[in-house]
Amino acid sequence: MPLKQIRIELARDHDFPEGNRNCGYEFVAPLDVTGRMDPDEWRQARHACSVTRFWEGQKPELGHLVRKPGGKWAFHYDVFGDESDDETGYRFGHEKFVVGEYVSILEHDDKMRTFKVVSVDNS
Repeated sequence: MPLKQIRIELARDHDFPEGNRNCGYEFVAPLDVTGRMDPDEWRQARHACSVTRFWEGQKPELGHLVRKPGGKWAFHYDVFGDESDDETGYRFGHEKFVVGEYVSILEHDDKMRTFKVVSVDNS
């Protein structure tokens, strides 16, 4: 199963009533045929499952897609080396990563934000 390059952009919220295409994530993940994260494939290719957090006015943050105890998916940023900066996907194990769908992430500032899947390509 090929890895996918996924781009999600900030959807509408009270801070950004129109959303913001300059705020979001690009990450590599193994998806099954329905567009869901595949934990077995991730175990085999986790070294290639990278993430870049881009946010208007800030430097990009680089890290990896990880699985936490209990099966939760998160973005772990390598710079800090601890879990305090991890950003956890809300129900990422159940969500479909297909263009037009919405997913939520609990960011390191403890705000839950919604993002729209804007592209899913072969990595």
